[in-house]
Amino acid sequence: MWLYLTLAPSWVAAQPIQIRDDRGTEHRLSAPPQRIVTMLPSLTETAWVLGAGSRLVGVDRYSNWPAEVAKLPHLGGLDDAHIEAIAALKPDLILASASSRAMERLEALGFSVVRLKSESHADVHRTLDLIARLLGNPDEGSRVWARLAREIDAEASRVPASLRGQRVYFEIGGGPYAAGTTSFIGETLARLGLANIAPPDLGPFPKLNPEYVVRAKPDLIMGVQREQSALMARPGWNALAAVRERRLCGFETPQYEMLIRPGPRMGEAAGLLADCLARLGTTATR
Repeated sequence: MWLYLTLAPSWVAAQPIQIRDDRGTEHRLSAPPQRIVTMLPSLTETAWVLGAGSRLVGVDRYSNWPAEVAKLPHLGGLDDAHIEAIAALKPDLILASASSRAMERLEALGFSVVRLKSESHADVHRTLDLIARLLGNPDEGSRVWARLAREIDAEASRVPASLRGQRVYFEIGGGPYAAGTTSFIGETLARLGLANIAPPDLGPFPKLNPEYVVRAKPDLIMGVQREQSALMARPGWNALAAVRERRLCGFETPQYEMLIRPGPRMGEAAGLLADCLARLGTTATR
């Protein structure tokens, strides 16, 4: 028995890791990776929270949380990844978006590229579990997801009853894309008790004609702060009560980046939404 207990940890660590990514590609690793490149901010944040900070050797150009990643090489974006620079780092794992075309060159060079998508809460949960397995900590993904679920539920309790059921337009950047009902943002908004002007059949991040938004008459408008001061100047938007009455949630860039990243800070992001809704609820009762 003593011999079994002594050898068990090394036996477990030696087991190969096998996963299927969101492009349907099977990956088999002989051991947890030690040199990891992440090519999406949400994947950088996920890997870090799951304990892989010391194993990160490079990140994409937009990764900026936590602050420690500023010291790492920044290696381009979805479609203009710095292939030669990534190859020179000799990563044994690259985490990337399922939609990144640039990764095909790295796959052709023999690198292990795990492609992931995180459009919904279910996607985020699956990504957490999959990366945790790759890192050799298979239970950690579910623990992080359980924490996120608790945090979002706690923030939902802070939303004023007067705002529950209100219809929201969450603008991505300066438009014309929106966070739809089936997106991770839309699902968080629903958990907070809000409805969405973009129905499920339009997909997670639909492209909306500005006239569609005017006709939909959202009760609340959310988005990046720098765009909200110009809403009145958009044709027809001054007819929207949400614009005239300033029922707006505008977020500065660091906060907005947190909101649009499907990863381990979604509970904190729900807190930002709840903060604004609480302020709007207080204003409405005056």
